[in-house]
Amino acid sequence: MKLQAKLMFSAMLLGTLSAAQAADFEDYGRVVRVTPQVERINRPHQECRTEYVQVQQQPQRGVGGSVIGGIAGALLGSQVGGGNGRTAAAAAGAIAGAVVGDRVENQNAGPGGVQEQAVKQCRTVDSYESRTTGYEVVYDYRGRNYTSYMSYDPGERVRLRVSVEPAQ
Repeated sequence: MKLQAKLMFSAMLLGTLSAAQAADFEDYGRVVRVTPQVERINRPHQECRTEYVQVQQQPQRGVGGSVIGGIAGALLGSQVGGGNGRTAAAAAGAIAGAVVGDRVENQNAGPGGVQEQAVKQCRTVDSYESRTTGYEVVYDYRGRNYTSYMSYDPGERVRLRVSVEPAQ
């Protein structure tokens, strides 16, 4: 039993020595300066507007006169000549009739008109915004300045966890 008591005493003594060698506690330091860490972010977007421009319209040409003139010319041409000449005369009559029929139908078509047409104009505009990502905190603890980065502004003092260990 004496051996068992000695072992327990030794184990408790070792635990006490290691606890005495390293100690953690909390204390406060005085904040000297807080600098927000700001990040600029570009969020581009499109701005669009509608403009009206004048567009020259082509005149509307009809094809009915060409068709009717071609048929009439072919009929008249086929009445002239005989044999192979009759076919050639019909072809020439069709061409001449189509040209004359087109001119008759479209002689009053005139120039095309002007029409307004909507045109969408867009451009990309840069839009910058600032975002705080954290704080650089300079604080004084026992006469020395330390710097730390924190996610919040600690105010006038900062809570510290102090760890003391013997030098080796």
